[in-house]
Amino acid sequence: MKLCVCLNAVTGNLPRTDAMRLVGQWGYTAVEFWEGTGFDVNEYKAALDEAGLTVACMGVSSGLVDPSTRQAFLDNLKLCIANAKTVGAKCLIAATGQELPDVPRQAQHDSIVVGLTEAARILEGTGLTLCLEPLNILVNHKGYYLSASAEAFEIINKVNSPQVKVLYDIYHQQITEGNLITNITENLDLIGHFHIAGNPGRGEPYFGEINYPEIFKAIAEKGYAGYVGLEYWPKIDSAKESLEKMLKL
Repeated sequence: MKLCVCLNAVTGNLPRTDAMRLVGQWGYTAVEFWEGTGFDVNEYKAALDEAGLTVACMGVSSGLVDPSTRQAFLDNLKLCIANAKTVGAKCLIAATGQELPDVPRQAQHDSIVVGLTEAARILEGTGLTLCLEPLNILVNHKGYYLSASAEAFEIINKVNSPQVKVLYDIYHQQITEGNLITNITENLDLIGHFHIAGNPGRGEPYFGEINYPEIFKAIAEKGYAGYVGLEYWPKIDSAKESLEKMLKL
């Protein structure tokens, strides 16, 4: 299990390339960011190389619930794959989009499966994993389609591709349903990436009600060797102080 820093969250408005250099100086070897396009990929690549950083994850887009936006999602995926190859990213993060109020949930569920199945074909031979992320709808993402991990795992099982998995955000799933260690360990083969933050408040993971040392122990015992993304907003400590503490957790 390896830690990576979500630059959008931990380092906030700091210019991305400056944040990369600082995170490297603070002892980290991997980062992630939400954007998949709309940036100077060569500038990012140069800063990453200078800092000695690997890109664990980067974003794609949403729009999977609606068949009319599926092609735009897939077109964007192709652009993101090209950028991911340039910066050496390992996985891409996909969102379902907001729930469509006048469309049956089953139809939206089926649209997600179809879209991800088509995405899996595009991903063949790239070495990249596309990770679908459930989000909590009680606090942070009201109206988002996918919140329950059980439905996320059901979708991934239907897609049935080793290159399409779940991004399990422990903060979001604590709010949505709890039962974290059981839900994680029983479905670990379907999880391609983790996010963590403290709850309540989405601050430093070492504050709040989530027992991360025990969760990390359970994940490690099951053989997870991938990345855990630090996607939190420092509330008490500085970004530097909090990241140094996380290396000791």
